[in-house]
Order: sequence, then structure tokens, then C-alpha cells
Amino acid sequence: MGPTRARIGLYRQTNMSDKVYIFDTTLRDAEQVPGCQLNTIEKIEVARQLEKLGVDIIEAGFPISSPGDFNSVVEISKAVTNPTICALTRAVKKDIDVAAQSLEFAKRGRIHTGIGTSTYHIYEKLRMTPETVMEQAVEAVKYARRFVDDVEFYAEDAGRTDEEFLARVVEAVIAAGATVVNIPDTTGYCLPSEYGAKIAYLMNNVPNIDKAIISTHCHNDLGMATANTLAAVQNGARQVEVTINGLGERAGNTALEEVVMAIKCHKNLDFEIGIDSKQIITTSKLVSNLMRMPVQANKAIVGRNAFAHSSGIHQDGVLKSRETYEIIDPEDVGVDQSSIVLTARSGRAALKHHLSEIGYNPDNEELDEIYQRFLELADKKKMVTTRDLEVLIGTASSRRRMSIQLTGLQIVCGKSTVPTATVQISFDGDTFTETACGNGPVDAAITAVKNITKRRVHIEEFLIQAITRGSDDLGKVHMSISHKGKMYHGFGANTDIVTASVESFIDAISKIA
Repeated sequence: MGPTRARIGLYRQTNMSDKVYIFDTTLRDAEQVPGCQLNTIEKIEVARQLEKLGVDIIEAGFPISSPGDFNSVVEISKAVTNPTICALTRAVKKDIDVAAQSLEFAKRGRIHTGIGTSTYHIYEKLRMTPETVMEQAVEAVKYARRFVDDVEFYAEDAGRTDEEFLARVVEAVIAAGATVVNIPDTTGYCLPSEYGAKIAYLMNNVPNIDKAIISTHCHNDLGMATANTLAAVQNGARQVEVTINGLGERAGNTALEEVVMAIKCHKNLDFEIGIDSKQIITTSKLVSNLMRMPVQANKAIVGRNAFAHSSGIHQDGVLKSRETYEIIDPEDVGVDQSSIVLTARSGRAALKHHLSEIGYNPDNEELDEIYQRFLELADKKKMVTTRDLEVLIGTASSRRRMSIQLTGLQIVCGKSTVPTATVQISFDGDTFTETACGNGPVDAAITAVKNITKRRVHIEEFLIQAITRGSDDLGKVHMSISHKGKMYHGFGANTDIVTASVESFIDAISKIA
């Protein structure tokens, strides 16, 4: 019987039970993605998080492929308790021998063996006949059953396999002892209606289908992996093979988070799944960090924009009732709350909400003023942050005190050009324009302001500070000036640092009685 004979444990129910088993292949299929390779310690960390997430089966590796993969299966088998540990093989005795050895310490072990069944694989890749393929499939399953009670068979490229032949293969491997039969859409070719019909055909035409669990393994080449997986479940499949963040060969595999939350959201999909969905974001971030594979911003469920709203209409609706634009409660997947992102498309409701979050509750007149300043800033920046708002509040308060307002600024400067500034100022109801030169654009603009206001002041301190980071950053300027022995302080903020400097200077001179 080989090493320790693993207990099957999981599948004591009939094939049409309401339980859908989650088979995670992040550590095998996703780890095949170029640049996503993990060492054994990293794999153990992911495996433990997958156990915490609640997956039923962890495909830990392809043991014969390398000593590292073999060792990873061994160590993961020691590190986790609840999930079944699965090792992949080809339908080759040596592969199966090595897989059995790697599963020696597994509390529940499974060998996952198989062979290609489509005409592309049989004739082009394997150079075999359908009859010899079936013989090898049966022999591999029987041989694997010598070591473990839980054997899964995969019919590679089942998505493009003739249904009648596929049904005969499935019947044969179940008779040989397969407890799970995997029907992969290896190339991501199938449409959901086709893949669902293929599963239904097997359920209706394989006499011993009730003796095994039918599994899905869908790839995302045409963007339909999740849809195909759900179609298969609706037609009788009771195991889904998935990865965190949808990682995998080429365009990836079915994303665990998408299938789990689709089932949770749709009450008509009345299936039992043992996943703690609150662990989804934590698991996603761990896999993304360790595999050095960023999650796209608009990725369903786990992308940073999955619960972010920037449109004013959407923001107003979500602030009134989350369900207006969200079908998932962010907390259900481990996100604290929805994100109301401030952009040029945001409305007053979103701005007022963010201001209240930082303890500022302006009246309607002040909100209108801040909102106009906000729109000016939002047109220059992709996103307005909380720190930007704090600056806007200070700027708006400062502007209400100012008797002098900057209404226009044009700068000409360059390597071979004398810096020149044209400044337009509103003062006591009148508008004044002045042009001046200087040692730089800021000096030229401030000289122009001095010429208009006739203030004899001296700049004592000139401090420029970036609020966040990036080329579109909001610059904050503090300026201290002296006039007749007294100090006056000014403040300005803008994505244009020259404008911020001039506004800071004007703020300071406005305070001179």
C-alpha cells in the first residue's frame, strides 16, 4: 500500500449534494506563472492562510517536476491539518510513486493524475490512439489507488473533447477507483452554455457518475472562467478548482473570490461552501505580495477599486444607502468600508462626507466656497486626499480674510529666457495688472505683487512642502514677511508651486492693517 494510506474523509455524500468543495491550486497552477515562483517557506505561509480561509483541498505541487516541488508538498503536508493535500502527476507510474512519497505526512492525501483526451492531445501531443489513452488512464487510477483512497483524474482539454468519448473515459476511471473526476477547460475555449451542457451530458450519460465528484478547472483565455465554473456547478459539478486573484497559466484560472462571492450573492445558488469570506482580502494581499504580482485595480472583489466610488451620482447614492450601488458588503470580504474617492466627478455630498470625517462641518456658504476650490484642485490631480482637504480648509478660511485676491497669473521662463510674470489682482473691488521680471518665476511674480500693492515688505522665511508624492502633488507654501518691524505669516496651496507661492505672499500682506 506504500507510505501512510490517507483517509478520504471528504466525500461521503452523493454527487448531487449541496456542498461545493473548494480546490485551491494557487500553489501549483498559479505558481507556474513566470515570475510567481515561491520558495518552500513562502508556500507554507500561503498554505496556512488558505487553511484559515477554509479551502477544502490544497494542490501543493507537482512533486516529480523538481526537488523543490517535492519538498514543498512534504512540508505543506506537515504544516496544515484540515485541508486535503493534493499532488499532481501525469498518468505515469514514476510520477505517482514520487507523489505518494511526498504525501507521506499528509493527514488527508490525494493523488491527482490524468491524461489528455481531446483529439489535439491524443494525436498531436501524445501520438496515441483513443483506446490506448483510455487504457493508460485506467491503469494510472488503479495504480494511484494502491497508495491513497482519494484519487482525482483529470481529462486534460476536456473542454474540446468529444462528449461521447469523454463520457466513456469518465465511466472507466470511476470504475477504476477515481473519487473525483476533473473536467478541465484547459484552453479556456468553452462558452458557459457549452461547458454547462458538457457537465450535464456527463451527469445524464455516465451510469456510475454518482460514485464520484465532478470537478471544474477552467482557464480564462476568453474571460469566461468564472462563468463557466458557475454554469458547471448549476449542472452538477460539486468541486471547483480555483486560484487566489485568478492567477494561473496564460490568462489565469478561475478566481476563488469570484466564485465564492457569486454563490454568496445569489440566493438561488443554494450551495454550501466552507469559506470564511472575511479572509479573502488578507489572502489576496498575501499572494499578491509573495508572488510579486499586483492585483489590477478593477479586479472583481479584491481590486482596490472594487468598493471605490468616484462619480458624484454613485457617491450620493452609496452615502444614502450602500445597496444602491454595491451588491457585496465590503466587510464580508475583509474590507473595512466602501471608499468614497474624491475626483473631479465628485459632488458636494461626497466632499461634505469627507470633511465630516476629519471633523469639519462647514455651513452651506463655506461648503460652496470649499467645493469650488476642490474642483479647481481636482481638475489638476487624479485624486484628492484627506491631507489635500485639510489644506483646502485652511486656504478657504484664509481667502475669506484676504482683502486682496489673486485673479490671474501668467509666467514666462526657461533656460534662455528672463523669468517674467504677469499678475492680476483684485483689491478693494478694483482689478490691477502688473508685469515684472525677476531671478526666477516666483521672484518675478512676487515683485509684480509688490508693485501693485506698494507694500514695502521683506520675506523672512519661505518654506515649500509637498503634501503627498508624485508629479501632480499639491504643494504647500508657508511664507513669513516683515513690515515696519512686525511679522506676518501667509499660507498657500496649489499643484502649481508658483501659484501657491504668490497666494502665500498675498495672504501675508493681506494681514497688514
